Amino acid sequence: MPIPAEHRDLYRALLDQGLETWLARLPEQLASGLDRRRFGDLPAWEKAVAKLPPLPDERRVRLEADTISVEVALSDSRRRQAENLLRKLAPWRKGPFSLAGIHIDTEWRSDWKWQRVAPHLAPLAGRKVLDVGGGSGYHGWRMAGAGAAFVLVIDPSPRFFWQFRAVRHFVGDADGHRTHFLPVGIEAVPEGLGFFDTVFSMGVLYHRPSPLEHLQQLRDALRPGGELVLETLVVEGDDTTVLLPGERYAAMPNVFFLPSSAALCGWLERCGFENVRVVDEAQTTTDEQRATEWMTFQSLADFLDPADPTRTREGYPAPRRAVVIANRPR
Repeated sequence: MPIPAEHRDLYRALLDQGLETWLARLPEQLASGLDRRRFGDLPAWEKAVAKLPPLPDERRVRLEADTISVEVALSDSRRRQAENLLRKLAPWRKGPFSLAGIHIDTEWRSDWKWQRVAPHLAPLAGRKVLDVGGGSGYHGWRMAGAGAAFVLVIDPSPRFFWQFRAVRHFVGDADGHRTHFLPVGIEAVPEGLGFFDTVFSMGVLYHRPSPLEHLQQLRDALRPGGELVLETLVVEGDDTTVLLPGERYAAMPNVFFLPSSAALCGWLERCGFENVRVVDEAQTTTDEQRATEWMTFQSLADFLDPADPTRTREGYPAPRRAVVIANRPR
């Protein structure tokens, strides 16, 4: 069976990286992650990306800047066509992007998170990186912009897959085809892989009913000595403090455990990590997460208590996020 064009780079990359075990599972994983019987909107997203106008080879791509940008000459009519097609992929959650003069103002100012995280990272140049729950790939592009040799973004949302493919249409081969997307969760990563130099898990842990299992999966994806970058919701407290919300937290139905930073560090050590350190902790603001014309649904401001923005509308502490970095022992 011929490999679809949108997957050829990924097949080639896994082969080049010596990941034959994963490569053998790829057809099944792609078929499941992009199953039209499960995701009724898939044909419309695929069609929108396929209709994006052809671009001239000459373009200026910036993956190292706060806004992922592609400057390329398009006629006004083709720019309008491209914008209408990109809007069919909405809501756009993570960004921002500027593609041929089309500014995609995403729900999250993901560049602010990157600014908090980047100064504390082991240099990404030449490293093999896994971004777990990476959304449409904004941070993955930033990792490539920082010089990573191989970036694999995984996220089970097929909408995010087609948003990534749309951005790839504009980026072209400016990244040397180092950035890839697979529409799966962490469970699809082969057990005991021990391959990646750096693994990111940002905004995922609190969605996991078994957080220690998630930490163990992240550890097993790392090579010995590799670095984990973990960003998640936390609460204030000591090393025994953990919040288990009720049915919803900030209107989200699938939030399970919110530890304090100290408790989170204990979890990481319990799972076999070393050199565990909190490098950032801050309240999430409505300037960082908000509704935009590219994400018109409710956002953080709607999920806080209107009389007390330090609490969610359910009465829990308002969202607070920490970044913790740790290493797999050598």
